[in-house]
Amino acid sequence: MFIKSLHIENFRNLGSVGIEPHPRLNFFYGDNGAGKTSLLEALVVLSRGKSFKTAYAEELTGAAAGSFRIFSETENSGRTHKLGLERNGHLWKARKDGQDVALLSSLTRQLPLVLMEPNSNLLVSGTPDVRRRFLDWGVFHVEPAFLDAWRRYSRVLKQRNAALRAKEIKILDSLDEVSAAQGEALHVLRLAYFEQLWEMYGRRPGTASAPTPDELHLSYLPGWKGSSLLEALGRSRKHDLDSGATSQGPHRADILISRNGRAIRTLLSRGEQKKLAAELLLTQARLLAAKGELPLVLLDDLASEFDQEHFSSTLANALTCAGQVWVTGTRAPSSREAHKVFHVERGTVREVL
Repeated sequence: MFIKSLHIENFRNLGSVGIEPHPRLNFFYGDNGAGKTSLLEALVVLSRGKSFKTAYAEELTGAAAGSFRIFSETENSGRTHKLGLERNGHLWKARKDGQDVALLSSLTRQLPLVLMEPNSNLLVSGTPDVRRRFLDWGVFHVEPAFLDAWRRYSRVLKQRNAALRAKEIKILDSLDEVSAAQGEALHVLRLAYFEQLWEMYGRRPGTASAPTPDELHLSYLPGWKGSSLLEALGRSRKHDLDSGATSQGPHRADILISRNGRAIRTLLSRGEQKKLAAELLLTQARLLAAKGELPLVLLDDLASEFDQEHFSSTLANALTCAGQVWVTGTRAPSSREAHKVFHVERGTVREVL
């Protein structure tokens, strides 16, 4: 998959931007604050409906109007699709190939992207919800049944939490059975994907800067203790009634990254965490590519995070598993690969010929 054209209107400091990127590799350079990250952020918003930098949509809208618009034309296996998203406050409107879409997930499926940015180290050192989102993104793109399973479990979890707060014991008895069934169904999908991910990590291109599979161990933690979620919910009933929230289930799942029995976040520097996070993100891209879907890979300000050797190896590895790669930085790059270069300045984007 690659983007043939991108148009952005009134997104952060980007007033009106229209570009036709190279189908394989694109560099965007300019001073800090010029709008390079905003360009990548717009793609993330188009794909996922939300930003990786803020939870508040009003922060994404520029000063020229009360809304922003993002449009792209993509090509995948010879087929062209047109995607669009407009957002005004809490209201959004999305279109695919000229038709309104009710669910943003249809854009996400059409525009799979892997993002590396300065806070990617949180995949290693951050809270479990960061790793759950990482895991769920991968399952969503390889398992069609995942989204419905996730929604069903999310609905029953809300119902159970409401019953806990209301002390509705009889309702809890029936909800526990439904919660356990839906939660274990979600767990099965996640576990199957995780096993594929760990196997793919073991077959990644060799580097000396990240732990090898012999040194590093990834474990999938389902979010409850014991073999049965129903039993775990029963054991935690009193605690859950006291707290008013469900403490056991796949909404508490995590990926434990360890070495020699210790959580690796306590052993690695921030720079080492970033390198490991890059390895995991590219592993996810390779797995998706192996399934026949080449994702878009976005590398935001990677040269300032890595030395030249690791930057070059990360870019080379990204090109092996991506349909298209976008790279931002403060300096004009050089590459032997066919590519395009764009200069970003004060919210404008200009191709450098």
